[in-house]
Amino acid sequence: MAGSADHKVDLSQAMIMEPVAAGDWFVITPIVITMIGGSLCLMYRKNTAVQPWLGLVFLALLVISNMFLLAHVLENGVVTMVMGRWLPPFGIAFTVDQVGALLCLIASLVAFAGGLYAIADIRKTQRRYGFFPFLLLLMTGVSGAFLTGDIFNLYVWFEVLLIASFGLMILGSEKVQIDGAVKYALLNLVATTLFLIATAYVYGVFGTLNMADLAAKAAVAEDNIPILTIGCLYVLAFSMKAAAFPVNFWLPASYHTPNVVVSAIFAGLLTKVGVYALLRIVVMIMPGVQGEVTVLLGWIAGLTMVVGALGALAQSDLRRMLGFMVVSGIGAMFVGAAVGTTEALSGAVLYAVHSIIVMTALYLAVGIIARICGETDLRKLGGLYRFDHGFAALFFVLMLAISGLPPFSGFWPKVILVKASLETESEWLAFAILLSGFLTTLAMGRVWLHAFWRGGTEGIGDGMLEIPGRQARLAFALDDQRVMMTALFGLVLLVVYLGLMPESVMSVTLQGAEGLTDPATYIGSVFGEGASK
Repeated sequence: MAGSADHKVDLSQAMIMEPVAAGDWFVITPIVITMIGGSLCLMYRKNTAVQPWLGLVFLALLVISNMFLLAHVLENGVVTMVMGRWLPPFGIAFTVDQVGALLCLIASLVAFAGGLYAIADIRKTQRRYGFFPFLLLLMTGVSGAFLTGDIFNLYVWFEVLLIASFGLMILGSEKVQIDGAVKYALLNLVATTLFLIATAYVYGVFGTLNMADLAAKAAVAEDNIPILTIGCLYVLAFSMKAAAFPVNFWLPASYHTPNVVVSAIFAGLLTKVGVYALLRIVVMIMPGVQGEVTVLLGWIAGLTMVVGALGALAQSDLRRMLGFMVVSGIGAMFVGAAVGTTEALSGAVLYAVHSIIVMTALYLAVGIIARICGETDLRKLGGLYRFDHGFAALFFVLMLAISGLPPFSGFWPKVILVKASLETESEWLAFAILLSGFLTTLAMGRVWLHAFWRGGTEGIGDGMLEIPGRQARLAFALDDQRVMMTALFGLVLLVVYLGLMPESVMSVTLQGAEGLTDPATYIGSVFGEGASK
């Protein structure tokens, strides 16, 4: 029966009545841009000449949007936007802090570089079968994961990026790609299942999945709540997704199989989403669990770094080598979670920023090597330094950066992590960071000596510079090489900038780390300052 027309409902008890501030709309624009861009690229899938440029325009818009988002967060602090105007925790919240906004921006920059590279590297058939729609859908999932303030929606965004990644991995339908996709899919689906089980457990215990609400409730949780069990499930799930030891074997077995630009984007972004989820849930929401599993996280971090570096040293194929280097870098980020101090978490986020850029750039560089030489096997490479001095210089910068040597981007996060480890009497973690850096230097030095410094391939004297057919391949794809080199050069500039002028980014990561260790500002953004939850 309809109520009286005179009866007034106080909507303020259930809904947010204030208008949304103009700047807050930047919280959801990355998702809107990528969804619209992906849809339009899908509509133009048969027009292989227009589709790449359309995709690049939307990736550029994504970068611009994330720049404004980061500026807005730095100026106003943590920003929350609730869907449907329902009061949290009932309304699904998008909550972005300094860490999420920074990672969104860096992810969009490498996605733009990958899209530019793909104009020259992706064949017309692969464009027609959806490379650019899949790339934009992947960025929808990545952006959503960095921006959401709800654990179940974090799971949903993981699913979105996984669906897109499956499509990207099998573009070309070659046997090796199908084999790699099966390994990739199996472990990620197991991790997703564990993630969903843990999330259902959280909802059953706390009756909410809003991250801010959970952070407040978990801080005062009773002793009989099995929060340690839930936390361990999350640690296992995110360790799988991040390819941390001992569940790292799927990554080196699959990342070398798709097109090189796909591998580059995967190496830069996907494992970092797993690390971000670990920091957000285990460190910020469940700090008690973090304290209980500190030793476990430390062992995972140390073994991941060393095993990844040793695996890279043992490889002769460049793409397989880079897969192990991705794994090694994940271990350095886990050090932040294991040590748990604000400084260590700042170092972990800074290392994630560095790794996103450098690993993407290294894969793109290996793609250029494959174009020039027709090979990625070290035994069949040589003479690249004399052949192209500029490309050799770019690769040398990346070699120093991934090894953690000054004056480039990998140096500062390792300094911060080593210092934080020593201050908390975790000397063995500091030793593991330095050891993995030494082994990585050896592995990358081996690449430099074999592929760039020596004059010819294995078994050929140094006087033999040219590999048969190399000149013809380069001349045939000269325009493609220019596009690829432009994308690579842009990423190398970021590596140099972060190495020479790290202060601006370090200040952002430090603010974000403070929010992870003390989520009061995060909670206040969702429920209002001073709200008792």
